[in-house]
Amino acid sequence: MIKGISFLNSAGTAAAYDRLASFFSALGFAAGRGWEEETSRGASFNAPLGKLELVLGQMPDTAGIVVEVTALDAAYQAASAWLRGAGIDPAARLSPITDTAWKSRLFTVEPETGFSISFWAWTDPLKGKPVALEGDLSAEGMKFAIVVARWNAVVTERLLDGALDALLRSGARRADIEIVRVPGAWEVPSAARTVANLGKVDAVITLGCLLRGETAHYEAIYNEVARGIGQSQQETGIPHSFGVLTCETLEQALNRAGIKAGNKGFEAAAAAIEMVSLTRKLKQGGTV
Repeated sequence: MIKGISFLNSAGTAAAYDRLASFFSALGFAAGRGWEEETSRGASFNAPLGKLELVLGQMPDTAGIVVEVTALDAAYQAASAWLRGAGIDPAARLSPITDTAWKSRLFTVEPETGFSISFWAWTDPLKGKPVALEGDLSAEGMKFAIVVARWNAVVTERLLDGALDALLRSGARRADIEIVRVPGAWEVPSAARTVANLGKVDAVITLGCLLRGETAHYEAIYNEVARGIGQSQQETGIPHSFGVLTCETLEQALNRAGIKAGNKGFEAAAAAIEMVSLTRKLKQGGTV
């Protein structure tokens, strides 16, 4: 049911708005979907992970906005360089990096008067765990194809909306998203393979809905659909995410398409973004 978390902050003036947008871009935030209306405009920036935290006891000495980073020193240098470029003395708006009581390092920067942000990183980010190579959830510069079945459209259109939402809010351009509609789930693997073989997209997102009926038709279809999508991914080398629902009832399917149990189209798109990012890292030599 929950799709995302947004923290809305008023920039106050057009100049402050432009400076803050420039600051977040310089610090490496992925651009999200903004808006432009007669009465207001907005810029959004995405992070791979957003969460709400409740604290019982002593609050950590941070600003209201707290950003976790993987390379704190690099973030500090970027913030310092941005301040100097904006004609601001870093010593007046940028605190030194300090150790905290919660086994981390932290600094706070004020890119605009009254607008403070704290950046932090764990002293031991791996916490004793082995290094893992993972994909990021930024879709900027990526191209996708969404293959969606028209059969059970009351469900698949919701899946499509969820997939588009995930891609666009993660930085993908609408022009870089191709939607391919097929009659039903049976036709999804064939269309997915055709699109992947063209080599024009970084990932294929497959969406469909199969409901169990009173015959064996359901089993015959979903086994071949799953096999076909998996085979297409393996043989083309293009990541395919699986968003084909296999449910007992229409109610179950609707719940998994955004009513109660999240939107599997959104989840499939997020998986596709992560796999494209991971694939690129692996091809570049496995840089964490």
